[in-house]
Amino acid sequence: MDNHNEILLLAVSLSLGLLIGIERGWQERDAAEGSRVAGVRTYGLISLLGGLAALIGTQLGWPALGLMFLAVAVVFVAVYVANLERSPDSGITSLVAGLLSFNLGALVILGYAVEAAATAVITTIVLGFKPVLHGWLRRLEPHELRAALKLLLISVVLLPVLPDQGYGPWGALNPYELWWMVVLVAGISFAGYFSMKAAGPGKGAMLTGLFAGLASSTVLTLHFSRLAQARPEIRPALVPGILIACATLFPRMLVVTAVINIELCYDLLIPSLLMFAIVLIPTLLWWREGLMVQHESARIKNPLDLGSTLRFGLLLAVIMLLAEGLKSTWGNAGIYLLAITSGIADVDAVNLSLARMSLDGLSVRIARDGVLIAVSVNTAVKGLLASSIGGRKLTLPVTLPLVVAAAAGVVYMLGAWTFPTAVTDRLN
Repeated sequence: MDNHNEILLLAVSLSLGLLIGIERGWQERDAAEGSRVAGVRTYGLISLLGGLAALIGTQLGWPALGLMFLAVAVVFVAVYVANLERSPDSGITSLVAGLLSFNLGALVILGYAVEAAATAVITTIVLGFKPVLHGWLRRLEPHELRAALKLLLISVVLLPVLPDQGYGPWGALNPYELWWMVVLVAGISFAGYFSMKAAGPGKGAMLTGLFAGLASSTVLTLHFSRLAQARPEIRPALVPGILIACATLFPRMLVVTAVINIELCYDLLIPSLLMFAIVLIPTLLWWREGLMVQHESARIKNPLDLGSTLRFGLLLAVIMLLAEGLKSTWGNAGIYLLAITSGIADVDAVNLSLARMSLDGLSVRIARDGVLIAVSVNTAVKGLLASSIGGRKLTLPVTLPLVVAAAAGVVYMLGAWTFPTAVTDRLN
């Protein structure tokens, strides 16, 4: 490291400390002179000191860096104790920020300038969000905290230890994949609860449906249908959430297909856009009514229903086992039957499979028909689930457009409609 680079890196160290110091100085701008643990200049100098200590450590050995850090820590603690006598409510945030500034300055010299800069920015953001974070804590209820801990337990603790391989007949049951779906169900329920609580059911349900639909529109349909039955006063807000989640299936299908086989994507373009439009139009109409639902009258009491998610995991295991059995028994002749059975629970799997097979000799027309069958079945099943779980009040707003969209896909597949467009002409 030449002198020129050393000076430049020391300047970076100084700037990172000043960044944290500016935020600390702004937070404590009303404090009396001399009552603060450190000011803007002090944070900058501490970070610069950390850089110099790292330079010295490269020459005299790393114990020198450790001793200098210990000296800075002792000084900071002494200042904190002195301030604590004058103000018993003093926190240790500034003390920790000062020690962090020293380490960031040292990291810059040690070759981790990018990491140190990113950490400094994140630290400044976290420090600046104190009112927001404290507001969240004040509004957090005990059952919400317990729900968050349960979600962490089933996702962070249990999921990684499950074996990621098939068991049972045809190797159809993969514990990791099945539990991942359980985690997905729980996560969507959790996200839906807090998005509604933060933005109100009208906006929260729509946003939850949009993003949850990218992962599993079936899961979202089950969850929101159950809520619509239990809380009829928020049904107008849940309807557009279900519909937008189901509508995301069609563009997602096109993207997945385009990655594998662009020719198949062209064949699916028109029916996908048609089905998307059939579901999207009532979504927008019901969204306006859903916005009228008031937040206070629509609070959801349970942010995480593990019982329902476990039952869904069991149902998914049965469907996966059935689909693999049909595939193994019928072979290539059972493509359409496989599309029907697979489409009940999942579209992506059969979509990817048929797209890959269309590159290895399977007719694009057969692949297209198989995908359309799976999508139509999946869409119709979600519509029937909505009315059976959510009650007859969901039949007209949810079941009808989904069933019509599914029927449109089947009619297109049967060739009852003719589309004299440039796309189909090109493929023919």
